[in-house]
Amino acid sequence: MGTTKLILPVKGMHCVNCAKGVERAVSALPEVADASVNIAAEEVKVMASFGQDLSGPAIVEAISGAGFEVPLASVSLSLSGMSCVNCAANIEKTLSLVRGVVSASVNFAAETAQVQFVPEQASAGALVSAVEKAGFHAQVDTGTMADTGSEAEAAHARDQRLKFYVGLALAIPLFLLSMSRDFSLVGAWSHATWVNWFFFALATPVQFYTGMDYYKGGWASIKAGSANMDVLVALGSSVAYLYSVVILFFPAAGDHVYFETSALIITLIKLGKMLEADTKKRTGAAIRNLMALRPDTALRVNCEGVEEEVPLDEVVKGDTLAVKPGGSIPVDGVVITGRSSVDESMLTGEYLPVDKGEGDEVTGGTLTIDGAFHMRAEKVGAETALAHIINLVKEAQGSKAPIQQLADKVAAVFVPGVIAIALITFVAWFFISGEFSTAIIRMVAVLVIACPCALGLATPTAVMAGTGRGAEKGILFKSSEALERCADLSSVILDKTGTLTEGHPKVTHAVPMNGETESTLVRLAAALEEPSEHPVGKAIVAYAESVGNARSKAQEFKSHGGQGVEGVVDGEKVRVGKPSWLRAEGVVFEHETEVLNSLESQGHTTVAVECDGVIIGLLAVTDTLKPDSVGAVKALGRMGLEVVMLTGDNAASAKVMADAAGIKTVVADVLPHQKSEKILALQKKEKIAMVGDGINDAPALARADVGLAIGTGTDVAMETADVVLASGSLSGVPEAISLGRATVRTIRQNLFWAFFYNLALIPVAAGLWHGVTALPMMLRELHPILAAAAMSFSSITVVTNSLRLYKRK
Repeated sequence: MGTTKLILPVKGMHCVNCAKGVERAVSALPEVADASVNIAAEEVKVMASFGQDLSGPAIVEAISGAGFEVPLASVSLSLSGMSCVNCAANIEKTLSLVRGVVSASVNFAAETAQVQFVPEQASAGALVSAVEKAGFHAQVDTGTMADTGSEAEAAHARDQRLKFYVGLALAIPLFLLSMSRDFSLVGAWSHATWVNWFFFALATPVQFYTGMDYYKGGWASIKAGSANMDVLVALGSSVAYLYSVVILFFPAAGDHVYFETSALIITLIKLGKMLEADTKKRTGAAIRNLMALRPDTALRVNCEGVEEEVPLDEVVKGDTLAVKPGGSIPVDGVVITGRSSVDESMLTGEYLPVDKGEGDEVTGGTLTIDGAFHMRAEKVGAETALAHIINLVKEAQGSKAPIQQLADKVAAVFVPGVIAIALITFVAWFFISGEFSTAIIRMVAVLVIACPCALGLATPTAVMAGTGRGAEKGILFKSSEALERCADLSSVILDKTGTLTEGHPKVTHAVPMNGETESTLVRLAAALEEPSEHPVGKAIVAYAESVGNARSKAQEFKSHGGQGVEGVVDGEKVRVGKPSWLRAEGVVFEHETEVLNSLESQGHTTVAVECDGVIIGLLAVTDTLKPDSVGAVKALGRMGLEVVMLTGDNAASAKVMADAAGIKTVVADVLPHQKSEKILALQKKEKIAMVGDGINDAPALARADVGLAIGTGTDVAMETADVVLASGSLSGVPEAISLGRATVRTIRQNLFWAFFYNLALIPVAAGLWHGVTALPMMLRELHPILAAAAMSFSSITVVTNSLRLYKRK
């Protein structure tokens, strides 16, 4: 049973019409039977239709789409005690039933849960308590740079190793003695009654100490209304163990005990889970490597100039810190004195050192190479770029890819299906052979060989490895869905300024006209462009400063969204902007057109300056391509992707730049608000990636199937995008798409193996091929011990395949 009633706070409602708007938006969802708003309490109560479960994220999205806000808190939990994907499903279900929880997503491989909830109705403590009551362990990931789950993880690993070694110490002599007796390698004494009691003494600690986790996990799963891998292992080993106990107490019931089978099943699966955990841990190495970049201490310089070593947590904004050659920069800040080359490769993926001197920004976690400097701390703790990157990677690794939905659906019915097959196998073989022991062994083999774990690990381990590899290369995926969508792209749209080009245009020509002087032309243009944040405007202001022009102040300033600006300068009405805009405003271009066409044909972005209805001159601005732009465009072409340049420039100058970059398709004269409309039009035919860096790119980045933000761009662009290229290099675009393709390919391989393994070996364990004499006896009569080994091997295979992504070039 899922969520059938949800009460959410809603901010931004002012009147009854607002309330009706929220009700209409929520009621439009197919699973909603009724939505009722209490405007005084600022909340909406939502009831599900009969037989339906409410989707918290869908309701929140509907309310946001109506123009209102649902204030939510989010928390990340570190989990332990899960044995398969069904355990993850149980925790998700448990968390979803906590009052106030809007969404809960559990990642089995990462052993984390991402939960969104209403702060007034739920708390992190309530979430942890709910998980504990369900039979698992949880603790809040505080979002600090510390690995919050490491101590619990280490304790759990020690406990598992101890249980395994106890199981191994008892199971090996039990197995050797039992097999020796079965193959008559020892004397008649081995058939004495006391030997079976000795076997019982060896097997019982294995069953109820080494195997206790399976009983606990299985019981917790059954209480939650489902069944997981623990149920299968507990059932399989218990059947063999209890059957042997019955024979021990009632010898007439049979002549062969299977204590070695139950003990080895538990021990082998425990070994497999330990190896799986170690291998799985390696898929999360990226986060641990990033955490290791953070030094434990910093050298703080006091007011007397004396350096003192202090714990990093004691560093506050404004502190002066000393950084030595070869040392790790402790926090984000600005160099005050000194110089050094800095290795930023672990954050950006770029291996060439960057020179840093007075006034330059430095990033915590990067390494100095050959110099020393003093710096002022600007961002500390969770505010640093390193902490932000770690949180991005954590969120991506903790999210669920859409491709995982199939595995989740299969896993939900997998264990009950296997139990049904095992019972059918028992009944069939009892009638076929007439031997109870043969039927028991077949049933145990079916229970033990089935592996829901491989299904559960197929997607999240690949996502963890893919996002981790991306982080190493300075490619930060914000979600696993973005990683998956990268594999389906057919076209890449590149913004020009700051993406293809350096984003630092310069004025190359100032052409005064109609009797005006160059000094006046530049002065008037710079006065209007001074408040502008546009790169072209900044270039004009910088040019005015470089030629030593007198400065004027603009009044009545007004911006025309990507077209130009206007205002009053020294009592004169002035407009500066695109020639096409001024033409549309009725300004006449006569002999100026020839000069304008000449400048644009050379690839210059041309700005016209008009004063009191007369064109007083043209300013030509030029930007240069980034060094890696041509290579990136070629790489995208080799991958079969169409590359399109999107720009607000005129068609003539845009074509010159596109030709230089090797781009064949250009969409020019696009205003900022039109970018997302162009994306929408292209999406009707294909899957689109948008690459940009500026504030005006944010809507297009959000609209595209995948938005990629250049890491040197604005915060707004990086917040909106699905992928952040921390290096600021365009070469990260083909790398990100290639990594997405490789990850999805790995996921498909893993899912194929997981399905193939179960579809192929469950019939073998059931004895379906017993009559095929061409097959070896080992397969015709698969022993439960071999079945347990195969089950452990299947999970390790999936995780190991995912790890190959780390070695990908």
